Amino acid sequence: MKQWRLDFRVWHWVHATVILGLLGTVFLRKTFLSWRANAELLTQKLSEINIAVTADQAKGLATAIRAPMWEWHILLGYALAALLLWRLLLFFTQSGKMNYLNYKEKTLHKKMVTLSYVFLYAGLLFMAMTGLTIHFYEALSLTKDTAHDIKETHELVYNAILIFVPLHIIGVIVAESRDEKGIISDMIHGGNRT
Repeated sequence: MKQWRLDFRVWHWVHATVILGLLGTVFLRKTFLSWRANAELLTQKLSEINIAVTADQAKGLATAIRAPMWEWHILLGYALAALLLWRLLLFFTQSGKMNYLNYKEKTLHKKMVTLSYVFLYAGLLFMAMTGLTIHFYEALSLTKDTAHDIKETHELVYNAILIFVPLHIIGVIVAESRDEKGIISDMIHGGNRT
């Protein structure tokens, strides 16, 4: 019998792709597609060909350039919400609850790993809920200021997830090279239950 069911493995890799996509869109928003940097660049380059634009016009152009990328962030946010619901359903399968069984008998390290997943899921649930709230703030009759405050908290939790992702990848690589040989390939082909 496989240790990790196919639906759990599919969920894992789709979830990883969505998380990386969400992190990537935020990275682009804060770097290459920053409206502030691009507004300055547009103002400078347009002035070199004798076209004057106001700061508001430059901001509008820079924001329009990154709008398609931000639509991807929203779509990936919907996907994250759906994946979290799927994960909740998977929890009721043997694969889905494997990491949470026999908690008291685990080593301190394994207990910390298990708790990190609990905190990750709580953080991702918070991100999905606040992201949806920000996106639908008008339909929820929230003020723009309230949506902005929620966005600030959303971005703060993003930093925690940004820290977790590389730690997870490093942890899996270390586990693979030490005492959990095959941990990566097991998440691809399912492994065998021992």
